[in-house]
Amino acid sequence: MNSPATTDAPSRAAGPQRVFSAQKLTKVYASGELEVRALRGVDLDVRQSEVVVLLGPSGSGKSTLLNIMGGLDHATSGRLFFRDIELTVLGDRALTQYRRRHVGFVFQFYNLMPSLTAYENVALVTEIADDPMRPDEALALVGLDARMDHFPAQLSGGEQQRVAIARAIAKKPDVLLCDEPTGALDSKTGIRVIEALLKVNEQLGTTTLIITHNASIQDVADRVLFFADGQISQVRRNETRRAAATLSW
Repeated sequence: MNSPATTDAPSRAAGPQRVFSAQKLTKVYASGELEVRALRGVDLDVRQSEVVVLLGPSGSGKSTLLNIMGGLDHATSGRLFFRDIELTVLGDRALTQYRRRHVGFVFQFYNLMPSLTAYENVALVTEIADDPMRPDEALALVGLDARMDHFPAQLSGGEQQRVAIARAIAKKPDVLLCDEPTGALDSKTGIRVIEALLKVNEQLGTTTLIITHNASIQDVADRVLFFADGQISQVRRNETRRAAATLSW
């Protein structure tokens, strides 16, 4: 794929606004004398409201890239922009502010507070956000308005994951980063979670990146990035996005 031009900020281009621009991004983990090259010069543009699926074997660099894009980790070299902000020069405090204002995370494990209801779990985020949704509004968007007074132990795995999605979107993030969001779920339940993510993308325009080992999910994306050995080995664009309800695995 073509590398973005090296400039002080991402260039303006026709079409949807560029949300992320990575230029020769690398990440090296050192353990004693051993070095692990998790990313090997990744070039990537992601545009406003895209749904991008990342596929590849474990250890191919997918989660490392998402962690750097989300401000959870630092690149070893290269440059990464979020709009006009160069993330790769920010310190930890500035990255914390970036995460708080712009990024929502959904992980394989839900990390809900067991002593709080679904409503209260979402409210934890809205209390620290600048311009949040109401918790009930976020839960309604993922189809859980009737379950907001239930505790996590009273919810199925898929319902708990949808609470986690509601929590992630309640602060109205620009970007939603999802690392194996259906990894612990069966097919029927996982499809409902993907439906919730696509509904958020459609209604809020949230740029959404989804890491998965499930190749079936690639058909719901605008683009699919295939990873191997710390690099993007192939990019495929779907002419049409398949509805989540038609998936099976």
